[in-house]
Amino acid sequence: MGNPNAIVTIPNIITVVRFLGTPLFVWLVLAKQEYGWGVFVLAMMGCTDWIDGFVARKLNQTSKLGRMMDPLADRVALVAVVITMVIAHILPLWLLLLLLIPDVVLLAVTLYFFRGDAGLKVTMLGKTRTAALMVGTPMLLLAKALDSEFTSVLAWLILGAGMLMHVIAFSQYLRAVLLKHREIHHPATPQNQPPQGGRR
Repeated sequence: MGNPNAIVTIPNIITVVRFLGTPLFVWLVLAKQEYGWGVFVLAMMGCTDWIDGFVARKLNQTSKLGRMMDPLADRVALVAVVITMVIAHILPLWLLLLLLIPDVVLLAVTLYFFRGDAGLKVTMLGKTRTAALMVGTPMLLLAKALDSEFTSVLAWLILGAGMLMHVIAFSQYLRAVLLKHREIHHPATPQNQPPQGGRR
């Protein structure tokens, strides 16, 4: 059995490497305008997102820290990538706001009700959303590097689908947070419960 409280595990190290890819991407795009290498870094970060989960299951090294770090690494990378591409005038500001506002609202509600992690599982829609955004953004970067109109249109189609899933996933997570808070603090009264004190 794996130790759920373990900190230094192979999957967690892989996740830390994914964290380190984010500042490298920012430097490549903003300081060097190396869009091709930026796409390569994003592709490697996407691979590590799959690898750390696979390794955790294969080696039985799932941990509480890993469950917290994995989605956090995804969100940090995604937000940093979008901010970088807005600064580089590759993405519009409205897309950044549409990405950030639901996340900020969900974070605020979670911190208010649970003072931290609500312990919700990542849904398949949430994973698909993240995958679509992490595919669409480098494709748009690749389109700029190749000066390809076709790649740009395809990238925007994927990004559009990803943003739609982002809004839907936000509503699902928010509903789950509110339901969990209600179940913990305002449990439903059992039906047909006999009155206390017994019969007279």
